[in-house]
Amino acid sequence: MDLFEYQAKQLFAEYGVPVPQGKVASTAAEARAIAEEFAAAGTPRVVVKAQVKTGGRGKAGGVKVADDAADAEAKAEQILGMDIKGHTVHRVLVEEASDIAEEYYFSFLLDRANRTFLSICSAEGGMEIEEVAATNPDAVAKVAINPLQGAPADVAAEIVRQGKLPEAAAQGAAEVISKLWDVFVGRDATLVEVNPLILTGDGRVVALDGKVTLDENAEFRQDLESLAFAAEGDPLEVKAKEKGLNYVKLDGQVGIIGNGAGLVMSTLDVVAYAGEEFGGVKPANFLDIGGGASAEVMANGLEIILGDPDVKSVFVNVFGGITACDAVANGIVQALQLLEGRG
Repeated sequence: MDLFEYQAKQLFAEYGVPVPQGKVASTAAEARAIAEEFAAAGTPRVVVKAQVKTGGRGKAGGVKVADDAADAEAKAEQILGMDIKGHTVHRVLVEEASDIAEEYYFSFLLDRANRTFLSICSAEGGMEIEEVAATNPDAVAKVAINPLQGAPADVAAEIVRQGKLPEAAAQGAAEVISKLWDVFVGRDATLVEVNPLILTGDGRVVALDGKVTLDENAEFRQDLESLAFAAEGDPLEVKAKEKGLNYVKLDGQVGIIGNGAGLVMSTLDVVAYAGEEFGGVKPANFLDIGGGASAEVMANGLEIILGDPDVKSVFVNVFGGITACDAVANGIVQALQLLEGRG
């Protein structure tokens, strides 16, 4: 479960990680009002940043510096509604402009291949870490983290040393790293990334950006409502989650319903492959109704799928080893009757 930048920074602030002051706006007028607040506090220059769950915002024109409130409104007008790698911008983060002296990279992540936690640190921040690793691998330090030890001051200092961060940033960066570890374990994250982690002109180390991925399996012990997830996702996905359905919206025309994730994935592949011969027809969604599908579950699933205006047909593929096919067939009939009753 990925967070938006502003949500990641909210978590960072809760754990004492320094971040720029900022607020979220969903309209250009709101962006102007926020910029006016900063100007009144003595910070007229702000940065307007698109809030989408993907990288490459800067290259796509989704991050712009504004010199005053009127400029912030104009920049927000340009960014809102943009399409960045298939993600529509519905919100912007308006935050105080930072005095950047140097940029670094840092992250904690779950290293599944080696079954451990890993820290990645580099003095070359502000760009994709994969690019840095490919062009200058010696500039990227990877340090495994003992989960029983964590990242106290001495471990954080060693990470900074191996990452070759300058002396001016060493102490501040180590302190931030220890706090980011607290975020990582305290919120059951699988990724906590700061790119860039900056050194300001007055010597402070600040998380200028933030990316956090939370483990959905730990959702039961995390207060996700405070992060306002429901207001952020695709409306159909939000509605499906409320009904306990495993649904992911895709860019296609054929609605897919199946029982079992593997079967649904295979069905997506078959539909996509066959669709290549028919004008590029593609699957419109992933929807796993699980075993023992009832009429109500089927009705909810069909309601979600048919709520997508792009859907022109529905392909139902069920496996009798999980659920009796006659029960599923009866469920479809009852589901259609329920849907007719709902109007």
